[in-house]
Amino acid sequence: MKKKFFWRISLIITATVFSILFFLPSTSLVSSLPEWLKKYGITLGLDLQGGVHLVYEVDTDRTVDVTTERIASSLVSIFKEKRIDAKTEKQGLDLIVSPDNDQVRKTIQEQFPNLSLDKQSEGKAYYRLGSAEINRIKNFAVDQALETIRNRVDQFGVAEPAIHRQAENEIVIQLPGVKDTKRAIDLVGKTALLEFKVLDDEAPIAAQLPGTIAPGGEDDLLKQFSGQIPEGDEILFGRMRSKETETEIKAVYLVKRQTLLTGDFLTEARVTIDQRYNEPYVSISFDSTGAKLFEQVTASNVKKRLAIVLDNNIYSAPVIQEKIEGGNAQITGSFGMDEAKDLAIVLRSGSLPAPLKMLQNVTVGPSLGKDSIDAGIKAGIIGAILVIAFMIMYYKLSGLIADFALVLNILYLIGVLSAFGATLTMPGIAGIILAIGMAVDSNVLMFERMREELRLGKTPRAAIDSGYDKAFWTIFDSHVTTLITAVVLFQFGTGPIKGFAVTLGWGVLINLFTALIGTKTIFDLITSRREIKRLSI
Repeated sequence: MKKKFFWRISLIITATVFSILFFLPSTSLVSSLPEWLKKYGITLGLDLQGGVHLVYEVDTDRTVDVTTERIASSLVSIFKEKRIDAKTEKQGLDLIVSPDNDQVRKTIQEQFPNLSLDKQSEGKAYYRLGSAEINRIKNFAVDQALETIRNRVDQFGVAEPAIHRQAENEIVIQLPGVKDTKRAIDLVGKTALLEFKVLDDEAPIAAQLPGTIAPGGEDDLLKQFSGQIPEGDEILFGRMRSKETETEIKAVYLVKRQTLLTGDFLTEARVTIDQRYNEPYVSISFDSTGAKLFEQVTASNVKKRLAIVLDNNIYSAPVIQEKIEGGNAQITGSFGMDEAKDLAIVLRSGSLPAPLKMLQNVTVGPSLGKDSIDAGIKAGIIGAILVIAFMIMYYKLSGLIADFALVLNILYLIGVLSAFGATLTMPGIAGIILAIGMAVDSNVLMFERMREELRLGKTPRAAIDSGYDKAFWTIFDSHVTTLITAVVLFQFGTGPIKGFAVTLGWGVLINLFTALIGTKTIFDLITSRREIKRLSI
């Protein structure tokens, strides 16, 4: 073997061995492989193995509303600390401050420069967040929701999820291989907007409200008392279990709308078992800022009931006996161990900044995924057989060499995808098929060039060299332009488009290697051993 062939043959053999090695974890042999190798392999996408496809809309308006509530609460504390005789109330997105004087305006400007003075009337000043600040809050809310959902899904244990943002305030979630669909949807969609609010037990209507109602009667109750609810209050419900009948009931609470503390300051959420009743509950801890706020909330509301509200559902409403220091609290309720674990996950991964509204819920069954795989394999085998047969019939021995390069092309592409742990989807398979088509096209270009050179009377050796040289820039140009397209699709595309771009991009790069080096090496080996008079092409 000549030295000039040795490096090319070594490169081909090495690439072949590693491609097979990386692909093995995707086969039934995975259990017998060493641990370091098991992390590689191809993961099937949602359309191939089934799972859940969800589209949520982030209620960004609620985020702005909560932010305004926080500012109003902070202003009350600041005025009290600085001994400024001023009142603050929230009305929609407006903060109404009275009286309107220089000291109040200066304090607001120093503490909250993002607040803009909207109007002044009858000694009152109306402040509102500026449009630029509102847009920033909304955009940040969607980004934060995206990261929070990613953290939840990671802890839930879904392999290769696809989570991305679309439009202004929508999030697309694909969870391949999920079998417990309902639990996954509940986990992802749970807003986990944790709020602490004070109950308004002193309002006259509070004594008229029933203590509990049957599930499903919430709307009727709200209609019955719609005109009697005090301004700044709202009726919320909490799930309970009747000890007498062991059935679920709904507790009714009248709470103040103002949120005193949110779950943004949580540092820990874990499941603990109540030793008295042997029931699970969730223990939560706040950071230093949250602990200080929680201490202030409990100190100023002693002997009042503090509602622990999660997604507008009250889990518990204990009476504050004294100021609570240390920043620790408990969320109790009638839930099982799985519910407690999922609640701890969503709290630990971070509260969503705003509620989510489900826009789309599509469940792809495993049988449909299997049908897609079977159909894809069948189409691939039929297409490969037809291409291989055509190349052999039309180009004879040279066509057989091209088929060998085609097999290498597919093997290397699967090996690269396995090495990077890529997720294979139907669009990805389409990218592979397109790359295979380009591989065949490259060989056709070279073979036709070689035929032209043979017709001019050149020897097989000279025709091969000339054919490769003349076809090189045509092949290189077409592949580079396709690669640029794949890069752009990957950069700006989402979900299936990225899968298509990845397989197409790697297919183009691998094809350059197999077409210009793989087949050329075989031709060089054939012509170097003996002088051939006729080329089978």
